[in-house]
Amino acid sequence: MSVEFEAELKDLAGKLTQVESVMDLESLRAQIADLEQQASSPNLWDDPEAAQKVTSQLSHKQSELRRVSDLRQRLDDLGVLYELAEAEGDAASRTEAENELTGLAKDVDALEVRTLLSGEYDERNAVVTIRSEAGGVDAADWAEMLMRMYLRWAERHGYPTDVYDISYAEEAGIKSATFKVSASYAYGTLSVEQGTHRLVRISPFDNQSRRQTSFAHVEVLPEVEEVDHVDIPEKDIRVDVYRSSGPGGQSVNTTDSAVRITHLPTGVVVSCQNEKSQLQNKAAALKVLQAKLLQRKKEEERAEMNALKDGGSSWGNQMRSYVLHPYQMVKDLRTDFEVGNPSSVLDGDIDGFLEAGIRWRKQTTAA
Repeated sequence: MSVEFEAELKDLAGKLTQVESVMDLESLRAQIADLEQQASSPNLWDDPEAAQKVTSQLSHKQSELRRVSDLRQRLDDLGVLYELAEAEGDAASRTEAENELTGLAKDVDALEVRTLLSGEYDERNAVVTIRSEAGGVDAADWAEMLMRMYLRWAERHGYPTDVYDISYAEEAGIKSATFKVSASYAYGTLSVEQGTHRLVRISPFDNQSRRQTSFAHVEVLPEVEEVDHVDIPEKDIRVDVYRSSGPGGQSVNTTDSAVRITHLPTGVVVSCQNEKSQLQNKAAALKVLQAKLLQRKKEEERAEMNALKDGGSSWGNQMRSYVLHPYQMVKDLRTDFEVGNPSSVLDGDIDGFLEAGIRWRKQTTAA
């Protein structure tokens, strides 16, 4: 085995060992055994909600254990593959081993980033809201481009998404949209996307083809679960129903099934028009409202903590620039991570930004 390959393999093995230590595999196996016992109970489905929670947790933890076990197996196999290639002088197998080393290093790095997600709500599904800001019709178009970027990212990873509500702009694009990404650690991963995203390009809506700067804001919340106990008394909300709007076609409802809920004490307004019935839209809107109220509570607690410090939150408002003209670049203003292929980024290739953001947040929090 070459000295360079052996050194890289050793470094990778050490990194994976650290990841396994942080994940506490022994404890993880014990949790899986306990959940398997609960799942095998004949009375499990007497309480469907509790049963679904048990099976979901079991599936998630089994997936985590399988992921790290598969990486360890790949690492062990890689050493054997390279030694055989060297012994037999097989150039093709040697190239295969080198390519596997590159891919394995990427997968171990991704798992290492996952271990950095240890926040209270990081394991939850994410509720994402995108709003157009300054920039007129270009900003509305930009907001829709961002929504597509996140939905494509979720599609790339096989994560289910549910669009709760879209408010279309008059000329093009959207005023706002709210959707859910269902995946383990979706909130922890996507929460680093929160902030204002800036786009610089030649406006397709300007007949003089001038350069336009537009802005859209991304808000990411954890999906509320029963254990959060976000109680919303009926007297504290006003429910309005209306006919759902859209660009036209069969997707537009012909009945007043869309629901808008206003939380009277705070003025928070949420809406949902994606479901077929008014009851379903109300239930979905209430979930989003609970998430927003939970976020407000977290922000109030964070503000109290920041008041005891010299400075406030280190998170800036504007967090990323997407430049399509006069040059091609996407750059995160917090981490300095950048790529020169905006088309790929806008098509959902944002894992590099997510990993850099998670590492940056961990370092900032530690500091």
